[in-house]
Amino acid sequence: MSSIRERLAKILEKIQSPAFLANKGLGNEIGFYIFDYDPRAELLVREHIAYLKRSLNSAPSSQRVVEFDLYKMLLDLLRRERVLDDLSQIEDEQGSKYIAEALRDIASPEVYVELIASQVEGSDIVFLTGVGKVWPMVRSHNILNNLHHVLDKVPVIMFFPGNYDGAELRLFNKLKDDNYYRAFRLIEK
Repeated sequence: MSSIRERLAKILEKIQSPAFLANKGLGNEIGFYIFDYDPRAELLVREHIAYLKRSLNSAPSSQRVVEFDLYKMLLDLLRRERVLDDLSQIEDEQGSKYIAEALRDIASPEVYVELIASQVEGSDIVFLTGVGKVWPMVRSHNILNNLHHVLDKVPVIMFFPGNYDGAELRLFNKLKDDNYYRAFRLIEK
């Protein structure tokens, strides 16, 4: 079993390989990967993601990595809908359940996919982050399921604070999400 630091150290070499970038050897599956990790390593993983982006985007081969932080995207959506500043008041008046349902409507998987598709042009690799920060309003498996329609040539890596066993996503190692079978584990544990 590898430590989180050992696993993180293996990412750069893997995602720079021509086979990874070309989605080769996946048995006709699309290149969706999950890097699952212990949620207690969140800050270390965030630092490493920043390092990966700097390394890849400035390398002589200059593979363009674009990161989509699902939480930041949610905040942008709420600003666009002009409700971010009113959330606290709305929650006081309508309750938390109402807010959760309203946020799910504003931040539907289709909205996320549309935003990602509009900003992914020219990218070589897509990073999806912020998965734990947007739960339960946004469910990661819903985003992945809907992304299949627009990202079939660009490898996608979802950084997931929890466990992925090749079939089941378990956020924070506790909360079972719907089964998801199409992604590959980026680096084995």
